[in-house]
Amino acid sequence: MGIIDVLHAVADYMLSWVKLIQNRELGWLTINRKTGEYMREQQPLFKKLKLLLLFNPLTTWLDKTHAVRLYLHNSAIKESMSSLPPCPLHIIPQQEARTTGNRAAGKKEATPASRTRIKQFVDAYHINMKDFEPSGIDAYSTFEDFFVRRHKPGSRPVHEPDDASSAVVVADSRVVVYEALAESKKIWIKGEDFSITNLVMDNKIGPQFGDGPVASFRLSPQDYHRYHSPVSGRIKVFMSMPGDYYEVDPLAIRSGMDILTRNARDYVVIDTEEFGEVLFVAIGASQVGTVEINEKWQKPGAEIKKGDELGVFQFGGSSIIVAFQKGRIQFDEDLTGPSKNAVAVDVEVGMSLGRAVPKEENPHDL
Repeated sequence: MGIIDVLHAVADYMLSWVKLIQNRELGWLTINRKTGEYMREQQPLFKKLKLLLLFNPLTTWLDKTHAVRLYLHNSAIKESMSSLPPCPLHIIPQQEARTTGNRAAGKKEATPASRTRIKQFVDAYHINMKDFEPSGIDAYSTFEDFFVRRHKPGSRPVHEPDDASSAVVVADSRVVVYEALAESKKIWIKGEDFSITNLVMDNKIGPQFGDGPVASFRLSPQDYHRYHSPVSGRIKVFMSMPGDYYEVDPLAIRSGMDILTRNARDYVVIDTEEFGEVLFVAIGASQVGTVEINEKWQKPGAEIKKGDELGVFQFGGSSIIVAFQKGRIQFDEDLTGPSKNAVAVDVEVGMSLGRAVPKEENPHDL
C-alpha cells in the first residue's frame, strides 16, 4: 500500500468519526436485532467525554473512595434543586429526600416552556413518532408528557401472547443476557459488591436468584420509558428503595463501581407456573424523576400477564434487571451470542426473550 493509499485510509477513518459525531453515534456498540447490523447508540459528544473522564481505569485507581464521582453526582442534584426552598438533604427522611429530588429533577420538564424542546429532541434522535399515540408532537403540552409517551396499539406486538412458557423483552432498550450471574459479573456488571441480595436488600429473596440467569436492559433518554412484564403470573412481593441516580452507561456499569446497588429502584417478584419466581428490578439513573411500579402491581396476589405495563421511568436513562431461578429459562440464541462478547442487542418491548425450561428437563430440579 502506497503513501497515498495510507493517507486516503486515514482520511476515510477520520471522516467516518466526523459523521458519527454529527449523528451522535458515540455510544456503546450494539446489534440491531431486526437487521443484524452493528450500530452505535446515539449519545451527545459532551456526555461521552464526561463518561470517559469519570469511568476509566486511571480515575477508578485514583478515586478509591469514589469521592470525585460522588461530588459530581451531588453537585448535579444540588443544581437541579436550586429552585426549591432550601432544606439540606441530610435532614430530610430518606424516602422524602428521594421524592424531593425526583420533583426537582422533573420540574423543568413539566413547564409549558419545555415543549419547545420536543421537536429538537425528536429530530436529533430520529424518533419515529408513528409508533406512538398521539403521534403529533403538538399534542404534548410539556416535555414531561412527551417523555412518558405511550406506544400506539399494535406497534409493539407481544410475542406468543397466549403462551405463558415464552418470556418477552420488557422495554425498548439494549439488552445483554447471561445464563448465570457469575458470567454476567465477569463480562458486563463489574461492580465489586454486586449481587442479587445486595440489589434487593433481602437475605431471603436474593439467594433464590443468586446463581440464576439474568437479563440486563438499559434505556437511553430517547427511548420509550414505560416497562412491561416479561412473564405471566401473580405478584408475590413489591418493594420500593430510595437511592442515588448514577449513570448506567456501560462505561459506568463495567467500571467496578457499584452503580446498580446504589441507585434508586423498585422491584417485584412474580410467581409463575412456568418459570418459578421471577425478579423484576427497575433502576433509576441520571436525571430520572421517578422509578415507579404501577399501583395495581404493588399488591401481592395481583394477576399480571406478559406484556402488561408494569411501570414508568421519567427524565433520563435507566436500567432494568430481570433475574430467573437457576435453570428455569433458556434465552434466545441471538441474544446470548453477542452478550458473551459484551455487545448489547437493540430490542423492542414484546419481542421474544427466551423459553421456560420444563421441570423434567431442568437438572437443578432433579
